[in-house]
Amino acid sequence: MLMDLLSKAATVAMLCFVVSSMLAMGSGLSTRQIVEPLRNARLVLLALLANFVLMPLAAFALAKLLWLDNPFAVGLLVLGCAAGAPFLPKLAELAKGDLAFSVGMMVLLMVVTVVYLPVVMPLLLPGVTVDPWNIGRSLVLLMLLPLAAGLALNARYEELAVRVKPLLAHISNISLILLILLITAANIDKVIEVVGTRAILAGLLYIALGFGIGWLLGGPDNGTRRVMALGTSQRNIAAGLVVASQSFSDDPKVVVMVTVVAIVGLIFLMPLARALPNRSVKHAT
Repeated sequence: MLMDLLSKAATVAMLCFVVSSMLAMGSGLSTRQIVEPLRNARLVLLALLANFVLMPLAAFALAKLLWLDNPFAVGLLVLGCAAGAPFLPKLAELAKGDLAFSVGMMVLLMVVTVVYLPVVMPLLLPGVTVDPWNIGRSLVLLMLLPLAAGLALNARYEELAVRVKPLLAHISNISLILLILLITAANIDKVIEVVGTRAILAGLLYIALGFGIGWLLGGPDNGTRRVMALGTSQRNIAAGLVVASQSFSDDPKVVVMVTVVAIVGLIFLMPLARALPNRSVKHAT
C-alpha cells in the first residue's frame, strides 16, 4: 500500500518536473536558438551514432562481459535503444553546457527513438512488438506541447516570460528533488532484489560508458561536449519502461533492470553535472 502511494506520488512529481522544465526552457529560448545547433550536420550525425549504434552495442557487450541474467541483459538492451531523456536540459543547465543544443538534441533523440524502437527491437529480440503511439504520446503531450507553449510565450510576451521563468525553474528544481527521493523510496525493494546480481554494477558501468562515448564524440566545444556526454549517458527511461512493461510483462526483471538503471543514473549524473563546470575552471587555471 505504501509503495503504491509512493509510486503514484513519484508519477505526479515526474509530470510536474517534465512539464515545468519544458515550459521553463521554452520561455528562456527561441526556436532559432534551438534549431541553430542542429544545423551542424557532423554533430547531429555523431549524436545519432553515439545513441543508436554505439550505445546498443555497448549494452550487448557489457551484458556478455558481466554474464548478466537474460532479463537484466534485455533490460539494458532496451535502454540502449531508447534515447532522448527529458532530464537532459536540466543536467545541461547544471553542467553549464549549451542549453539550446541540449533542448534541440533532446527533441531530436526523442523523435528518432519513437521511430527507431518499433523497427529495431523486433530485429534484436524476435517476438517483441513496440507501439510507437504509446511512446510518442508522452513526447507530444508532456514535452513538445509545453516546450512550444514556452517558446510562444517568449516570442509574444518576452517580459512576462522573463518574470515567469524563475518560478517555473523553481518548481522544476523542487519537483526533481522530490522525484529522486520518491522514485528511490518507491523502488527500494527492487534495488535490494538485484543486489549481488551485477545489475547495479552493469548500470553504473553503462552510464559511465555512455558519458565517455558522448564526451569523445562531442567535439572541441565544452558546451556541446558536456551536453553530448550527459545526453548519451542518460537514457530515455520512460520509453524503456513502456517497452519493458508491454513486451516483457511475463518477466518483471526486465522492468526492474530499467528502473534500477534509472535510479542509478539520476543519483550518479546529477552530482557529476554539477562538478563539470568546476573541473573546467581548474583546468583553465
